[in-house]
Amino acid sequence: MIYVGIDIAKLNHFASAIDSDGTLLIEPFKFLNDNDGFYSLLSKLNPFEKDSIIIGLESTAHYGNNLVFFLVSKGFHVCMINPIQTSSLRKNRLRKTKTDKVDTLVIAKAVALMENPRFVTLYDIALMQLKNPGRFRLKLVKQRTRTKIQLTSYVDQTFPELQYFFKSGLHQKAVYAILKEAPSASQIASMHLTHLKYLLTSNSHGRFKKESALELRVPAQKSVGNSDKSLSVQITQSIALIELLDRQINTVETEIRDIVESLDSVIMTIPGIGPINGGMILGEIGDISRFSKPRKLLAFAGLDPSVYQSGNFSARKTRMSKRGSGALRYALMNAAHNVVKYNATFKEYYDSKRAEGRSHYNALGHCAGKLVRVIYKMLTDDVKFNPD
Repeated sequence: MIYVGIDIAKLNHFASAIDSDGTLLIEPFKFLNDNDGFYSLLSKLNPFEKDSIIIGLESTAHYGNNLVFFLVSKGFHVCMINPIQTSSLRKNRLRKTKTDKVDTLVIAKAVALMENPRFVTLYDIALMQLKNPGRFRLKLVKQRTRTKIQLTSYVDQTFPELQYFFKSGLHQKAVYAILKEAPSASQIASMHLTHLKYLLTSNSHGRFKKESALELRVPAQKSVGNSDKSLSVQITQSIALIELLDRQINTVETEIRDIVESLDSVIMTIPGIGPINGGMILGEIGDISRFSKPRKLLAFAGLDPSVYQSGNFSARKTRMSKRGSGALRYALMNAAHNVVKYNATFKEYYDSKRAEGRSHYNALGHCAGKLVRVIYKMLTDDVKFNPD
């Protein structure tokens, strides 16, 4: 066998190759992180049989993703190596040197020492492609939430009575349509009644009737709100940002749905888990074989209980650790909330925790932990969801 070690960097990568006896076959060389660089690597590997080559890369950030996709698409056997493994090999060297050229040989030797290397597949690449949009969507959702909170504070200053008029909240299409044209109480009060009626009825699909426009003008005329123009600008710009974020979230969710549908994962058979939460869960977990036990996956999600011990005292009830992947924890909690609605077993488990005096969030956290164990078994054994 021929073992190729590649040291990943942002702009340039280094590679070398050894055989099963440790004989150096390809001297460490540098190649660019671009198309020409990738093909220069292929030219170095061309003299050898593709099936006899195993390529190893350290799992470091995102800089090696494009190279992994490229090599797998070309039919090479590629495996990702935990940096801890290569670190231990470096420590065994008599001379403590660390350079990119030396690292390629260390990585190649680490690959040679692996008993049953797991090769990256196209399925793994699809999971990697799920991780980025899932996390990006989470960032967009958080940004939209912050912007909505800011918008509420601005409206509280310009038209504080508005929140009492719209019982279902300010953040709806009809309210936004009015505020974009009339961001203060005085402007709403002076708006032509026919136009105000049109904005309310057309943007609420008829939920608000023409009489609602007349009723809205009354608190607008009596409002104690501030007519500061700077606040009006902040309101219109905040609404524009929220609408932009809505469009961006929809675009990202469409991409996630497309990838999830192509994977046809068994976890999508769990009632209550849709393509968005399911996609985020799959993307964050990645290769399930990384976790030897369900509790390790639980710890990775930060759903495991924290430990508090001092002397002879050991706390029996502690909060969840909230370490590890926040995106996975977010998706699991959302999924657990839905699964409790649609599955009797989870609903019974949730109710039992509530009966113990636990809060809704605490009981939901326990359900999320139970869901992790179910997902682990399903992905490990490749079996569909069993409602019992």
